[in-house]
Amino acid sequence: MADAQDLPSRPAVVPDERSQPFFDACAQGVLVIRRCRGCSTWNAPAATLCWSCVSEDLDWAEASGRATLHTFGIVHQVSHRGFAAEVPYNIAVVELEEGPRINSNIVGCEAEALAVGMPLTVRFITLENGVSIPKFGPA
Repeated sequence: MADAQDLPSRPAVVPDERSQPFFDACAQGVLVIRRCRGCSTWNAPAATLCWSCVSEDLDWAEASGRATLHTFGIVHQVSHRGFAAEVPYNIAVVELEEGPRINSNIVGCEAEALAVGMPLTVRFITLENGVSIPKFGPA
């Protein structure tokens, strides 16, 4: 197997104008998601319309950072060479305390210890390009 330095890098997370507030908050160690100004429904970070009332009047609001593991899978195949050194790794759907579900990874926990329903808290990691992203670990 090639040395880690010979492996291609992971695909870069590059914020755009719409997602920049999310990534700015992550850089400060704060998880924000979209919240409807009209009906106060919490929505996922990428939402452009409120899931409850279909309003476009969404704002960024600080979430608690608490979540529950909704489901997960363990990746054993190398689907992108940039992730080869991490196989096996988990891909998870976490349900935020506020209600929305988001995709992430569980960190600080062996795969054998993962269990649907386990309480989680947000943790932030900084990628090679300086962008911070949320991951989750056992509460």
